[in-house]
Amino acid sequence: MEANVIRFHETGGPEVLKPESIDIGTCATGQVMIRQTACGLNYLDTYQRSGAYKLPLPSGCGNEAAGVVEAIGPDVRDLKVGDRVAYAMGEPGAYASHRIYPAARLVKIPEGISDEVAAASMLKGMTTEYLLQRCAPLRAGHFALMYAAAGGVGLFAGQWAKAMGVNLIGVAAGEEKCALAKANGYHTVIDRTKDDVLARVREITGGKGVPVVYDSIGKATFETSMNCLQPRGIFVSFGATSGLPPAVEASMLQKLGSLYFTRPTLATYAGSRADLESSSNALFKHLKSGAIKPHVGHRYPLAEAAQAHADLEAGRTLGSQLLLP
Repeated sequence: MEANVIRFHETGGPEVLKPESIDIGTCATGQVMIRQTACGLNYLDTYQRSGAYKLPLPSGCGNEAAGVVEAIGPDVRDLKVGDRVAYAMGEPGAYASHRIYPAARLVKIPEGISDEVAAASMLKGMTTEYLLQRCAPLRAGHFALMYAAAGGVGLFAGQWAKAMGVNLIGVAAGEEKCALAKANGYHTVIDRTKDDVLARVREITGGKGVPVVYDSIGKATFETSMNCLQPRGIFVSFGATSGLPPAVEASMLQKLGSLYFTRPTLATYAGSRADLESSSNALFKHLKSGAIKPHVGHRYPLAEAAQAHADLEAGRTLGSQLLLP
């Protein structure tokens, strides 16, 4: 079976992403073939392409997609040809017109949710679920701080937090992004281009600081994030758009108030079939109820993956982006 894919043979900038046509073979035991209708774009993809996260080369790119099952291999019992399915994580290679994928890592897309919504939601939505509900559980009335509030995960987090009754404080850059974040459930949004983030957090919380900081920026925001936390607070580092955060010294955690530091990943929090189903079901429930609506900022043809990466890394995107095969 010939498939149109995006691959890279060396790590580097967006220009290393190249369209190719390859033979993907046939389904082995436990596998299905998917005709993909929409592929999600995530910052994780840029880490893998750049070499920040090491992969064997040449490599496919992309970590989430949605589509329709076109063929099934032996011992696949829970899926049939024609089922609409989606996935997130696993081996990179989601930027493709067709893909062979393990059936055990797929979930069915419920009626009432489009393929595009599923592809724009799986990785970011399940990331939001584990961040807010399992990694550092929040309760109604709690404050917390979220960076990149107008980004893919950020917009999901604002809506999810509002549904939980959590007072999520967002950080974004510029009036447009701050307004978008505010419209997506944030209690308050801090414009980092004009305001002192630490001073504003202290002001909003009456000098207490927040019990949890969700930081996807990394190196540039590390010190501020640590100082925004109240005693026994939790620093959740789940991205590194400005570079990896510095090594955390145990003495620093002690001196700043017996803090906790964690570097989680969806691969762990949805690693088992039970966790995958629980997380995706929670996401689909919110999508169907309307509590969460993904904001698709732009749709690119699959062949324009390099441009999509360039736009994402330059901060020219809002919300979720899609590649369409």
